[in-house]
Amino acid sequence: MREPTVRTRVAAYVLRRHAGRPPELLVFDHDADLPPGTHVPAGGVAPAEPLEVAVLREVAEECGLTCVRVLRPVAEERTPHPIRRFPRHTTFFELEVDGDANVPDAWDHRVTGAGRDHGMTFHCRFEPLPLSFPLADGQDAWLGRLDG
Repeated sequence: MREPTVRTRVAAYVLRRHAGRPPELLVFDHDADLPPGTHVPAGGVAPAEPLEVAVLREVAEECGLTCVRVLRPVAEERTPHPIRRFPRHTTFFELEVDGDANVPDAWDHRVTGAGRDHGMTFHCRFEPLPLSFPLADGQDAWLGRLDG
């Protein structure tokens, strides 16, 4: 029996910082049949695509933000998909909204790209850290490693 192919993925902890306030994390909700709950941008890596390029692409496709920069990788984990159970290897990155970018507190974004979520509407927003709720699919596991 052939072993299932491991899906290489990235996940984005996008932070927005304002003087005198705690950092805020970019999250989104959706009305789709994906795992329910609140998520951070995440998705698959194309063949030969550098991880840093993939994480920027996922943020742009899922939330429409291009005014972000990668700071560093935070963690790697190997977990099965919560619904379909295929194996995944996910690298979590810390990113930051450019300091002079004028990004709203909340907005709706229609997902671009070629993934299963193409055309879906994601309800994006920034939430202050620490979060008062869990993220879907255990995506909050590495928040304690962020540079606040």
